[in-house]
Amino acid sequence: MGSVGAAENGNGDALGRKNKYRRMDSQETDDDLGSDDRGRTTRKYVFFCAVFASLNNVLLGYDVGVMSGAIIFIQEDLKITEVQEEVLVGILSILSLFGSLAGGRTSDLIGRKWTMALAAIIFQSGAGVMTFANSFAVLMIGRFLAGIGIGLGVMIAPVYIAEISPSINRGSLTSFPEIFINFGILLGYLSNYLFSGLPVHISWRVMLAVGMLPAIFIALTLFVIPESPRWLVLQNRIEEARVVLLKTNESDAEVEERLKEIQLAAGIGSSEKYEEKSIWREIFIPSPPVRRMLIAGIGLQCIQQITGIDATVYYSPEIFKSAGIKSNSKVLASTIAVGVSKTAANVVAIILIDRLGRKPLLYISTIGMTICLFSVGVTLAFLKEGEFGIAMAILSVCGDVAFFSVGVGPICWVLTSEIYPLRLRAQAAALGAVGNRVCSGLVAMSFLSVSRAISVAGTFFVFSTVSALSVVFVHKLIPETKGKSLEQIELLFQDPHECNGSEVQMGDAEHLVQKEVI
Repeated sequence: MGSVGAAENGNGDALGRKNKYRRMDSQETDDDLGSDDRGRTTRKYVFFCAVFASLNNVLLGYDVGVMSGAIIFIQEDLKITEVQEEVLVGILSILSLFGSLAGGRTSDLIGRKWTMALAAIIFQSGAGVMTFANSFAVLMIGRFLAGIGIGLGVMIAPVYIAEISPSINRGSLTSFPEIFINFGILLGYLSNYLFSGLPVHISWRVMLAVGMLPAIFIALTLFVIPESPRWLVLQNRIEEARVVLLKTNESDAEVEERLKEIQLAAGIGSSEKYEEKSIWREIFIPSPPVRRMLIAGIGLQCIQQITGIDATVYYSPEIFKSAGIKSNSKVLASTIAVGVSKTAANVVAIILIDRLGRKPLLYISTIGMTICLFSVGVTLAFLKEGEFGIAMAILSVCGDVAFFSVGVGPICWVLTSEIYPLRLRAQAAALGAVGNRVCSGLVAMSFLSVSRAISVAGTFFVFSTVSALSVVFVHKLIPETKGKSLEQIELLFQDPHECNGSEVQMGDAEHLVQKEVI
């Protein structure tokens, strides 16, 4: 870089650790770009945008948590079979893939913000149908609508947050959807416990009806959050994008820098415009860098589910019954500990993800999950029916969901919203979400049947093996993206050797600045 870089940015530490974007001009004056006050204001604004955008994920979490207990009463009230139980629980994930698949195109057409609104409306319709269902068939209609809504919401929230957040804290903010999923799961568990004392034909209906309440708050957020500046640039609404960036960045210089990067990434104002070819063609016949992005993103999405997290959460009552807990109320009370562990660990992830980095947390997560899943298998195989076995089962399940939530859970969505080029981001993220939902549905729908064939303990030994293999996947194919802008992250996939960590400490922003100066 030398003196050229220093002249461009004000001093040699222009891209320093304290603030990845702020230009540390030697002529800092009184207003210092109004720095402290404006900085606090923009950080609060982006924080609340991330919170509001994540509310849809409460719906998914609540459904996962509440269905684990509600299914006990649905089975008793409507006399459904074990196969119907598996289908009812697991079909949501399969159906949500249609919402995720449509989400990329939908969000490119109507915007990220209004796609979130559409997701809430569709989910609420499904929850209403399920609440008043009097047969398995009607329940399935409600599950269909709820699945579409969840698919849309899960896909779009991380994309929106990543596109509106500054690089320095994008990781923690993009983790918000996952913590809201966990919060929803905890609410679902609490709802199960609180309403389990009602008559059987009423209890599960009340449990499901409560899931409609978050949609009311989601509707109110539409009057608060702005549209994604990157989507606005894609629509050639440059001035509107600049207005949003002025609210989410700490200085006017930052705004112009970010706007220029986005325009270059979108092919606007550059001689190197994108070829006029189908986005899906770019995805299904990818260049080597895009291929590496897709393998990393879709692979991590699938790993998140094939390690068995949805089976663990949905069927935690079954696991605890296998460990020796007999009373329904005690089983449901035990699941609350699972919800608390999952939510608390996600808070830890939010604190550490932009400090420790994505890859170290993924190592901690996958290794910890491997140990805990193996422990569940050992406990159910050799220690069940005793107090020690029950305590070990609860501890191991809580440990598994905690390690999941400190790494794979949130970072999966963070990375898949970061790594793709702007033009492909929504569609590629949607494809990854489809893989996630398919794997989730297959695991949830087959858990009881597989457990009957090889035992619950055997099933967890399989999950443990898959989790061990995921450690290798993370090491070989996942890059470190901490502190880099969305546009800079594309550089990590130009060289396959950079994905395994050899270049994770490079100052990619400096390379970009040097390239522009030259």
